[in-house]
Amino acid sequence: MTTRIESIHFTADQKLIEYIQKKLDKLDQFHDRIIDAHVILKLENTGQVKDKIVEVKLDIPGDLIVATESSKTFEAAVDQVSNVLKRLLIKHKERVRSY
Repeated sequence: MTTRIESIHFTADQKLIEYIQKKLDKLDQFHDRIIDAHVILKLENTGQVKDKIVEVKLDIPGDLIVATESSKTFEAAVDQVSNVLKRLLIKHKERVRSY
């Protein structure tokens, strides 16, 4: 799986990029045919507590899985979005098997 990480309104440091890569690599155990992962990190200046947004788009054969989460820190948002993606990948795999 190739991973593209894009940060909007800030520059992501290497530690955050490595953390995201580590979390996304674990998704391979739930679906072995993930082609591409596109991660978008946004920093919103809305004055709210949850102003860090992580959006992940997974390209798998025949489908595109998208999940978005926001939190106080990017690490927490990445944890949340990876849990959502696990559930979505398992659901997608079960749906494909039933056909």
